[in-house]
Amino acid sequence: MTSINLADRAVDLGEWARSRSAESTPRAADEFAAAVRAWLDENLAGEFEYLRGRGGPGSEHEFFDGRLAWDRHLAASGWTCLGWPARYGGRGATLEQRIIFHREYARANAPARVNHLGEELLGPTLIEFGTEEQKQRFLPGIVDVTELWAQGYSEPGAGSDLAGVSTTARLDDGRWIVNGQKIWTSLAHVAQWVFVLCRTEPGSTRHSGLSFLLVPIDQPGVTVRPIQQLTGTSEFNEVFFDDAVADADLIVGEPGDGWKVAMGLLQFERGVSTLGQQVGFARELDNLVDTAKSNGAIDDPEIASRLARASIGLKVMGAHAQRTLDGDVTNQAGAASVSKLLWANWHRDLGELAMDVVGAPSLIAPAATVEGVVNDITDPENVELDDWQRLFLFTRADTIYGGSNEVQRNIIAERVLGLPREARQS
Repeated sequence: MTSINLADRAVDLGEWARSRSAESTPRAADEFAAAVRAWLDENLAGEFEYLRGRGGPGSEHEFFDGRLAWDRHLAASGWTCLGWPARYGGRGATLEQRIIFHREYARANAPARVNHLGEELLGPTLIEFGTEEQKQRFLPGIVDVTELWAQGYSEPGAGSDLAGVSTTARLDDGRWIVNGQKIWTSLAHVAQWVFVLCRTEPGSTRHSGLSFLLVPIDQPGVTVRPIQQLTGTSEFNEVFFDDAVADADLIVGEPGDGWKVAMGLLQFERGVSTLGQQVGFARELDNLVDTAKSNGAIDDPEIASRLARASIGLKVMGAHAQRTLDGDVTNQAGAASVSKLLWANWHRDLGELAMDVVGAPSLIAPAATVEGVVNDITDPENVELDDWQRLFLFTRADTIYGGSNEVQRNIIAERVLGLPREARQS
């Protein structure tokens, strides 16, 4: 085993891996996996033990302050922003190392990260499209988890059809003045900044005339209103901009380049973290199989068959994700859409299967929340479902957010199969 501390942010992981490949030592990948596993085993204990398995879609309300402290502990120990270049505070990790980290993190049942939008989306976008001044200003706060970000894309009239955004921004005396509304803005109620796709050229339509702005949330012109979801909790928000301001230099790319920047960000969204997501899916399926065995549901041939099909579907999903990451498939039309259709529909179906496995007890909610407060379905801050109820209800949204099933199928039909475009209003 290596004597180098791989958690040390001064160690460039990519350079370390390349140096190990020339030596007659155990494979660098195995050594790196062992180092990640050992660190997680040692640190997901004591004050952080209670966070195992907490947070994530549908459960973002769980122990937020504790998970924020955990993220900052990861940062102080060198385990954030692994794939970023070392000159921007990253670790220079290879694709293989990033996949290993996400898989080991998921296998350890470590808590859901609170800094995903900054680390996995905005950070790489700034590295690709931002100015050097923007990188120096914002990347350190993402690395050490002192500034959290929200994503201002969807609007009431522009959800999956992102090119229809109508939020506007005009340049006035060295500042952008922003007006409009965003919706389904994840975690805006705990973020300090939001990256906003808005229209900066009056009279422009569709993909032209859009710009990508960085807007501070804590100001009089920004109002954040949580949306209570089907699960009873609120992790999505409405965000209203009423003459909100952002400095003139807080535009990523040139004015009018917003669509290019926004699409570049979406490519990062469908990256290596999806393999860690699938480890979480596998844990859910394993737990459901255990439940079916314990309550006898697995003796029902139909239930047993559906569980087997779910296992096969998960393997197909993993094979597609690996194929996508191994080549340049992420830049090919339709690849991201196929991935989204695979995991979203599989996960929704797992939620439905869970209800059938659990049976009548699935109708009964827990008496208290995980934080020990009496369960109150009318209070988004103090409402609780069990794991299977939350899975069933929240996964109804999986086939809608991030591009609905219908939009993904249109992309495949039109851009991959060459079928005629769907009729659209002019």
